[in-house]
Amino acid sequence: MPTLEIRDLHVSVEGKEILKGVTLAVRGGEVHAIMGPNGAGKSTLAEALAGHPAYKVTRGEALLDGEDLLAMRPDQRARAGLFLAFQYPTEVPGVTNVNFLRTAVNARREKPYTVMEFYRLLQEKMKQLEMDPSFANRYLNEGFSGGEKKRNEILQMALLEPKIAILDETDSGLDIDALRVVSDGVNALRGPELGILLITHYQRILRYIQPDKVHVMVDGRIVLSGGRELADQLEERGYGWIEEQFAAPAAGGGAGSEEAPA
Repeated sequence: MPTLEIRDLHVSVEGKEILKGVTLAVRGGEVHAIMGPNGAGKSTLAEALAGHPAYKVTRGEALLDGEDLLAMRPDQRARAGLFLAFQYPTEVPGVTNVNFLRTAVNARREKPYTVMEFYRLLQEKMKQLEMDPSFANRYLNEGFSGGEKKRNEILQMALLEPKIAILDETDSGLDIDALRVVSDGVNALRGPELGILLITHYQRILRYIQPDKVHVMVDGRIVLSGGRELADQLEERGYGWIEEQFAAPAAGGGAGSEEAPA
């Protein structure tokens, strides 16, 4: 069973500390949702784990199946089984979807797919995500709507079969129909060989993707953890009641999380 362990992670960007001691463990078969107000550090966590060079880890560690994730280059992290679905997927003119995906998938396989083997697999996964077959030959994300880009990210996840998937605000910019299709795709991939870290600002996606655990991040720390009901409390009360209790704790205070009140 794959495991991502994050221990006391501190991350700075341009000399400013953003993450101030995040501790979290995600195992295969689990979906963990991280929620929090804008600027809390949610996307910083995703980028730091993926290896973005602008995000400097100053303390702590992250282990993927016991291996030091932070010692790996970004491509090594991907080959080891870490996947990041971007909040704003990049357009790559001149590179077709099918060529990009086949190259990415074969980079993780001992025996590469032939062109025809991969094309059959791609068509199967695209059908599952209700994607028009013509998308295979379009340039990567170029001219795609927001929903199409997000479906394309989930298509990549389905093909790459990662151990741990980080979904950074996958619901951003999606209408209800696109959100349903993307969520159905994520749910179809759930299982003991995949752990999911779902980063979101709103709880609407959690109506479709039921999390096993919900964590609230404020000011670079996970300050509260609980079950699905915690997302309902946030929807009802907003982030204000959390920020009043936990924002900017006194110097020397703990960086751990508390369980949500009953």
